[in-house]
Amino acid sequence: MDSYDVIIVGTGAGGGTLARHLAPSGKRILLLERGDWLPREPQNWLAQDVFVDNRYVSDDTWYDEKGKPFHPQIHYFVGGATKLYGAALYRLRAEDFGELGHHDGISPAWPISYDELEPYYTKAEQLYEVHGARGEDPTEPPASAPYPLPAVSHEPRIQQLSDDLEAAGYHPFHAPCGIRLNEANLPYSACVRCANCDGFPCAVHGKSDADVLGVRPALEHANVELLTNATVVKLETNPDGTAVTEVVAERDGELERFGADLVVLACGAANTAKLLLVSATDEHPQGLANGSDQVGRNYMFHNSQAVLALSHDENPTIFQKTLGLNDFYFRGNGHDYPLGNIQMVGKSQAPMFHGEKPVQTKLAPDWTLERVALHAIDFWLSTEDLPRPDNRVSVDREGKVTLAYTATNDTPKKDLYKQLRSMLAKLRMEPDNLFHRFAYMKNEIPVAGCAHQAGTCRMGDDPAASVLNADCRAHELDNLYVVDTSVFPSIGAVNPALTAMANSLRVGDRVLERLGARAGVAAVV
Repeated sequence: MDSYDVIIVGTGAGGGTLARHLAPSGKRILLLERGDWLPREPQNWLAQDVFVDNRYVSDDTWYDEKGKPFHPQIHYFVGGATKLYGAALYRLRAEDFGELGHHDGISPAWPISYDELEPYYTKAEQLYEVHGARGEDPTEPPASAPYPLPAVSHEPRIQQLSDDLEAAGYHPFHAPCGIRLNEANLPYSACVRCANCDGFPCAVHGKSDADVLGVRPALEHANVELLTNATVVKLETNPDGTAVTEVVAERDGELERFGADLVVLACGAANTAKLLLVSATDEHPQGLANGSDQVGRNYMFHNSQAVLALSHDENPTIFQKTLGLNDFYFRGNGHDYPLGNIQMVGKSQAPMFHGEKPVQTKLAPDWTLERVALHAIDFWLSTEDLPRPDNRVSVDREGKVTLAYTATNDTPKKDLYKQLRSMLAKLRMEPDNLFHRFAYMKNEIPVAGCAHQAGTCRMGDDPAASVLNADCRAHELDNLYVVDTSVFPSIGAVNPALTAMANSLRVGDRVLERLGARAGVAAVV
């Protein structure tokens, strides 16, 4: 059995970031990734292949609480979910780390404060080359440094939208974008500012993902090793059940065992919970680290909806995801509870409608869908999903994953939609033509759309009510850490990727302290 100083399971926002942070330490590090490198091919940028044929979606089958099977929109590649994310790299608001009242209940406090995570947010923004502008968003938390790169410019129709919002008394801001764009020197820019970014893989590595900016830089160090197509199926422990001794992975139909002083899980909220649950022992009969019965519980994935508005004029925008609005993030504006975040999503393309609502669009002429897409301005509305114990991931003896989920905060979600609709007349759009994005008919983001999944292994100070301590180490196993979004006690109302990256850097410093090594990313260039 090969032995390492650290084994990291998963290479996404948490695992890929941690690998780069630890790499300069000289310690022997093994990355285990159940997927392979995402192929660079023409299909990366074809909406038909990505949205209709689901070329890059896993063939996993999960089940809902009624036993109905579904295919989760989950991706197994080096870089994890970041390979197809929209690269919107927001910080949670400072208030999100404290207890917040919502329409449906309380969003719980984290065991760490925003101030503790802030230096790591700054490092993560530097590491992932985030573009943005401080001072535009009145809800933004304090920052110890400016964004490392200037905000991505709005194209003319989105600039007009920003101007109209501002004239109406709102506070639009340039969205924080993780794209490798150099607008001042485009011939040397990795990003070509195309329409095929949000939800697509990037064929030219112009997206700030955990593969390009996490794993690949880590592998430049001889002490870091990556094994792809390695599905971790179980964690073994010592006789007392106080430490993980072996990581068991399946490769090419064979089981392989690896040992390490420290083991870090970064498999995603559902799969990290699954791995802990299937690793039950006599000492941990409910699953590893699950004496609290909290593993798998408190699953969250944002109460979101994608909608489109029809502009009076054509919207020829190519890269649309440059604007955000947080005026309704907290209570106020006539509401006694927070509503959430509004931001742009990638520009509609007609094949997307076929993929997202195939039955309803089967008879729609392509020219009609093309015309809708030509006039569409696309928004993503995100309302905070509250942690509930019964929203949970469970696994049976055969390894079948069940995801029981009931949405929370539905009233604020509806109110946020109504708020956007009420603004349309002031934004040069048709006031009666705000459609749910998917083929202009109602369709909520289903539970299978798990891109923003979080919870299931929450961190906390009380071992009876949490899985991990504030350093994201398991209360019950001294050498087991978790760095993906499963550690989140709450999810806020903005994209979780940057928070996962920042927290991974924070936990990485704790790991380095235990290893007696120097900090891995003292200064990011």
